[in-house]
Amino acid sequence: MARSGQGDRAVRAGIYGDRMVEHIQEDLRGSRFENVDLQGSRFHNVDLSGAVIRGALMVGAEIDGVIEGLTVNGVDVAPLVEAELDRRYPQRRKMRPADADGFRAGWAALEQLWPVTLERARRLPPELLHERVDGEWSFIETLRHLVMATDAWVGRAVLGDPAPFHPLGLPHTEMGDVPGVPNDPDARPNLDEILAVRADRMRTVREVLAGLTDEQLAGHTEPVDAPGYPPPESYAVRRCLQAILNEEWEHRLFAERDLDVLERRRAGGA
Repeated sequence: MARSGQGDRAVRAGIYGDRMVEHIQEDLRGSRFENVDLQGSRFHNVDLSGAVIRGALMVGAEIDGVIEGLTVNGVDVAPLVEAELDRRYPQRRKMRPADADGFRAGWAALEQLWPVTLERARRLPPELLHERVDGEWSFIETLRHLVMATDAWVGRAVLGDPAPFHPLGLPHTEMGDVPGVPNDPDARPNLDEILAVRADRMRTVREVLAGLTDEQLAGHTEPVDAPGYPPPESYAVRRCLQAILNEEWEHRLFAERDLDVLERRRAGGA
């Protein structure tokens, strides 16, 4: 959900005093950092696979991402994190379905959860739904991205529509411009406008899952011979549908997190 800039550059910025340097779209693989002060730094959409950190001070640090095989002071913390997340969010286990019935149950859980989030959003002034928190997508942008994700992985990959993309859909920033995929980051639909599109896309997913069999789930899609996203290849059906469950689950949590901030901000300014 993070929004990163475009172009290869390292520029000075005034976010954390005059010492902040922005590194955007840079390849820093294999770099060595020693006696480096990274206090207050922010890392968005970074690949730290295989990174080794020794002698670090991580007081008040926050990590949000895919965590596998992360060892902290000799302890593999990934299983502990997964267990705690499952404890906090009992429906989360349904996002790891084993069969077609499991995918239907996972989607039903999501359709129960989203209305609660939307009710919170409706209680805020409309302009706050376009406001970003810590550089992340706004609530409206989050809904726009989920439209695009559904168009890509269900409309195009699973159903074979070469151009299913709605103009209000929002690709992930790192994707850039792809022929055949609308990308208007400056569009500002109101909540009802984007929810109307969302309702149509969610109905499509519901219908696809309603007819899904275990045999289909184990199969692959037919390549779409047209420019667009994902690229015109054959994909495992499970991969495509799992992508939608993951997107819906994670982005709803991101939205809830940011709604917490917006609600506090509004209460403080009232």
